[in-house]
Amino acid sequence: MTHHAPHEQEIRAAAAHFGRRRFLTTTGAAAALAFATNLPGAGAAYAAEADARKITENPFTLGVASGDPQPGSVVLWTRLAPRPYEPGNGLPNARVMVRWEVAYDEHFKRLAGQGRADAHPEFNHSVHIEPTGLAPDRVYYYRFRAGSWISPVGRTRTAPARSARISDLKLAAVSCQAYHDGYFTAYRHLAEEDLDVVFHLGDYLYEYPVGANGGARNYTDRTLPAVFNRETVTLEDYRLRYALYKSDPDLQAAHAAHPFIVTWDDHEVENNYASDISEDHLPPAEFLVRRAAAYRAYWENQPLRRPQRPQGADCRLYRRLQYGQLAQFDILDTRQYRSDQAYGDGWHAPGPESLDPARTLTGAAQERWLTDGWRQSSARWNVLPQQVTFSERRNATGPGYQLSMDAWDGYAASRDRVLAGAESAGVDNLVVLTGDVHVHYAFDIKKDFKDPGSRTAGVEFVTTSIASGKNGADKPANWDTYLAANPHLKFYNGRRGYLTVTLDQDTARADYRTVSAVTTPGAAVRTAASFVSEAGDPGLKPA
Repeated sequence: MTHHAPHEQEIRAAAAHFGRRRFLTTTGAAAALAFATNLPGAGAAYAAEADARKITENPFTLGVASGDPQPGSVVLWTRLAPRPYEPGNGLPNARVMVRWEVAYDEHFKRLAGQGRADAHPEFNHSVHIEPTGLAPDRVYYYRFRAGSWISPVGRTRTAPARSARISDLKLAAVSCQAYHDGYFTAYRHLAEEDLDVVFHLGDYLYEYPVGANGGARNYTDRTLPAVFNRETVTLEDYRLRYALYKSDPDLQAAHAAHPFIVTWDDHEVENNYASDISEDHLPPAEFLVRRAAAYRAYWENQPLRRPQRPQGADCRLYRRLQYGQLAQFDILDTRQYRSDQAYGDGWHAPGPESLDPARTLTGAAQERWLTDGWRQSSARWNVLPQQVTFSERRNATGPGYQLSMDAWDGYAASRDRVLAGAESAGVDNLVVLTGDVHVHYAFDIKKDFKDPGSRTAGVEFVTTSIASGKNGADKPANWDTYLAANPHLKFYNGRRGYLTVTLDQDTARADYRTVSAVTTPGAAVRTAASFVSEAGDPGLKPA
């Protein structure tokens, strides 16, 4: 990592007085982060209010979004930013009153709800609305107003009632959208799909510098400001980087079309971090200040509910959502609580360190929460949206193979416990959704990966990246090797794109969608492959 003296001094100053134990108390965290992440206090009602009528430039440059649907509610999000590429968004350090409306129709002739909220400067003028009293399983339209400005219209959908016996559900899974690696063309196509919900499985942004020409986008019609051409370290850095990403019209179109359920991976903070351990081996107290800033900016820029609001460097992001009797979604966080990667990370042969039963990818509390939730589940399909490759993935045939220490392969005991928990809970129809690796994979999850004939415990659908990795190829260089070394791997494609999964009473069907290029805009989308797994008889078959 390239350190920048002012940022380094700011972080060191905040971290200097706090060891980890003190830092992780709410009061310690609040004190350590006072330089950057103060909350609206009890006196917020008396804080200065800016006159929204005096906003002279469009404040809705970052679009709108919705997320975490429940039967009677869905989160509505926007952030006021007349000048999104400047610190402070071009707004005064004061709260701004925002009006919101939810309607049954896109012309807002019949309102289902309306209200007002303050966009606080402490939250970078973002708003998170949680309207209640909505009907289950129906489409709504929403918008915001600030002064004389009206936001774009968003379309969202509530979840079905928990007792509802719905016939089918169609979701999409997306991940890994490095702005500097290409255009978000896949999102333009995703916006046009008929979907109930989108799962974002991590790497919503990247911490790496973005040059004046947008990297692989190679802009000739604009010059990005120098504030993006450095690694994100401080709260201001992360906030500005979200502004860059969220100003992308294709990403805005996808958010305006569908509700998102989001979780993070590593790049929202720093590549391959593990709990309070940074890639660059910063002192933990110092790294936790950076993590707190990153978590804070993540919450500010995503349609998340109040329980997901960070407390300093901690954030309860794992959570459970139901879609009637058809599906239970247990959204994981495999970064915040994990043991450090074995053997210094990278690819290594499995050994005593990676096989140590004490190692965890989820932390003990999240693991218990997951298995307890499965025991109480009555859903036809139990779906696990999470970050890193779950199934074993050998990089060579024969005994000299290596495994990724950053994925579940580096935490074999953790995976064994999860699979044992699913089996003991009677989970027959397990579907794991995964991002991270910038390729499409389809796996049968084996009870024992060393024995191809062992019971299939579920299926794993891995979505490729939106942009990370640039254009990619249908058959990456290691394609033959991977398919030979992993008989439970049924499909492998290295293009950019996304995944759709349709669940009904009988089958889970995955359609792997790809675009031919992202370094130039406007590529068409195609379905590279489709697979089904039958309820009660897990295992992938070509559709």
